[in-house]
Amino acid sequence: MPFSSPEALYGERGLLTPEDAFVGALNSCFMLMFIWAIERLKIDLISYESEAVGYVKELLDKTSFFNKIVIHPKIEAKNCGERDIQKALRLAEKYSLIWQSIKAAVELQPEICIRAHV
Repeated sequence: MPFSSPEALYGERGLLTPEDAFVGALNSCFMLMFIWAIERLKIDLISYESEAVGYVKELLDKTSFFNKIVIHPKIEAKNCGERDIQKALRLAEKYSLIWQSIKAAVELQPEICIRAHV
């Protein structure tokens, strides 16, 4: 898989950057742990989509680091309550190796839609 530095640092446009991969690793790890949790809790998941955004802080000496990453999952489920989804989200956070391994603050901003019992 080809990587490049960010375009602002003379990288090649259209290639994955290590920074993108870092944020993507957190997002995909969290998603996989969420799917594990909903299966364990027997939640009927209809759909799951997620985006993650990383925020970088630049210091006076021009070094930088991620100070916050926000995950925006959109979850649709049925035959459960919002509390069940919240429990699955907590389990996913707890068991996400990537989430537990980074020093940046991670914020979860879920959008949850529960369909009526059918």
